[in-house]
Amino acid sequence: MAGGLTERHCEPCSGGTPPLAPDQLQPLLDQLEGWDIQDNRKLVKVFRFPNFVAAVDFVNAITPVAEGEGHHPDLSVSWGKVGVKLWTHSIGALSENDFIMAAKIDAIAGQG
Repeated sequence: MAGGLTERHCEPCSGGTPPLAPDQLQPLLDQLEGWDIQDNRKLVKVFRFPNFVAAVDFVNAITPVAEGEGHHPDLSVSWGKVGVKLWTHSIGALSENDFIMAAKIDAIAGQG
């Protein structure tokens, strides 16, 4: 589903980069599975796992992809779940980078 986004790479943003307009969000969100937009400025999803070790392994698999893209999600880990929040910190809102990274995280989870 997110094949087009997973093929793309995050582009560096600066504070002058405009955030995505509200009408630009839904077409990108439609390319993802199970993500929600929070407060019109963050992309969020909770991934479920059978135990703590599997959740930590998922986080460890995200790490090199996030480093390679230069786009780092906020991650929260607890027993059997990982919460992911994405937004472009330099603009305090959503950019296409967030949707690209979300698609790559879905692919790691086997959901994209």
